[in-house]
Amino acid sequence: MNYLYFLIWFCTIAFSACNDTLPGAEELKGEAGIFPDYKEVTIPCNIAPLNFKLEEPCKAIVVLSGKDGQIRVDSDNGSFQFPEKKWHRLLDVSAGGSISVGIYIRKRDKWFRYPPFSIRVAREKIDPYLVYRRIAPGYRMWNRMGIYQRCLEDFTEKTFLDNKQTNNNCMNCHSFCMQNPDRMLFHQRAVHAGTYMLTDGHIEKLDTKTERTISALVYPAWHPSGRYVAFSTNDTKQDFHLSDANRVEVFDNKSDVVVYDVERHEIITVPHLSSDDNMETFPAFSPDGTRLFFCSAPAKLMPESYREIRYNLQSIIFDPEKRSFGQAIDTLYNAEEEGRSAKFPRVSPDGRYLMYTVSDYGNFSIWHKDADLRLLDLVTHKTDSLPGVNSNDVESYHSWSSNSRWFVFSSRRDDGLYTRPYICYLDASGVPGKPFLLPQKETDYYERSLFSFNIPELIRGKIKVDTYKLIDISKYGNAIGITLSLENKSESRQNLR
Repeated sequence: MNYLYFLIWFCTIAFSACNDTLPGAEELKGEAGIFPDYKEVTIPCNIAPLNFKLEEPCKAIVVLSGKDGQIRVDSDNGSFQFPEKKWHRLLDVSAGGSISVGIYIRKRDKWFRYPPFSIRVAREKIDPYLVYRRIAPGYRMWNRMGIYQRCLEDFTEKTFLDNKQTNNNCMNCHSFCMQNPDRMLFHQRAVHAGTYMLTDGHIEKLDTKTERTISALVYPAWHPSGRYVAFSTNDTKQDFHLSDANRVEVFDNKSDVVVYDVERHEIITVPHLSSDDNMETFPAFSPDGTRLFFCSAPAKLMPESYREIRYNLQSIIFDPEKRSFGQAIDTLYNAEEEGRSAKFPRVSPDGRYLMYTVSDYGNFSIWHKDADLRLLDLVTHKTDSLPGVNSNDVESYHSWSSNSRWFVFSSRRDDGLYTRPYICYLDASGVPGKPFLLPQKETDYYERSLFSFNIPELIRGKIKVDTYKLIDISKYGNAIGITLSLENKSESRQNLR
């Protein structure tokens, strides 16, 4: 009997499009208030349903109309969940076009209709998986975190590793080689410390601290060949503010950039990437592997000068065959001239665009409300300040989809506290669409969640790992040591432009 009731309810709610008779309704002025805000966004043709709710709960109807297709959902409280199969059929026939969204509400025994809005459906797909760390936004529950992979084509989320399985240690900085789920790494700190390399099912635990480096390896970026990974090494500290809008200040006393040779278990560097006069951090390779981007700031006394630290965005030639670096450093963003500080350079896989983050000072923008994204065209050398993408709160970490048409970034625009992933379209001309919040099955998910989404990374498929083997290596495996090689010692020349 319960099954019969469920079947009747499901058919009434999910498939009420069979009854296409809509109530007579009076036209309303103004837009419908909905959360998440999916009005006039551009979405990939393979994204999960954009379930949403009205900001003012009431009896309501929503009708999605596309080319040769329509979905209708009735709701008693203004919360709408769209049936996945019908949603994907609608996206399939609407790719390259748009979907019209009509909302009807009933108040005081009368129906009203909002002006419809559109959702554009791009033909280009987004990589089907998003990997992120979930962590509390403060420090009270720092020992509760995990790395998860979410299928963007539906609402399936799987645990990659939860620190309940590894004695509540810290885990961070998951990174992938060219969006490849079969080639990744991440760090564990404190208990079971090490850098874990996962390559086609093989798991390797590394001890990456050497006598001549500042710290164990930190912020990673893979070379497209998979043979190298660029890292920073950082002496990082943090302070807490009582009254500043930026609650936490994370800063480096010193930092360097090195390149790790995966095959030889060696790290290589040069004086202009690891000098005492400058602090280098946040490396990233170009998609062709011939250039290394990084951020660098003149060293200052810390923490007294933390508001004076501003990082340039720079690059240097890298020869993967010779394991050598060029002689000149190019500056793409001159912090002294521009007046702000750059971090997190990431080049689109097609090599056309470089996205980075700027804030008023420092290098840890997740705590800076003034942090914004920037987009540099590497052909025209023009920079887009992305006013339609940024908000009045934090925009920080970002990553690209493998086709260069989509990027995901972390933002605190919703409430100023929780970091959440937003997805944005970028057309072939470099024109962005309106960003949209990662869709969830339950429309009140973000209101109930007590965790931030950290380091969102798009990948081309599901991570396949033997979790029990990974945990066993984490707890009982011996870490492989690495060595430091100074094969390229030539001095560089700064080329500021």
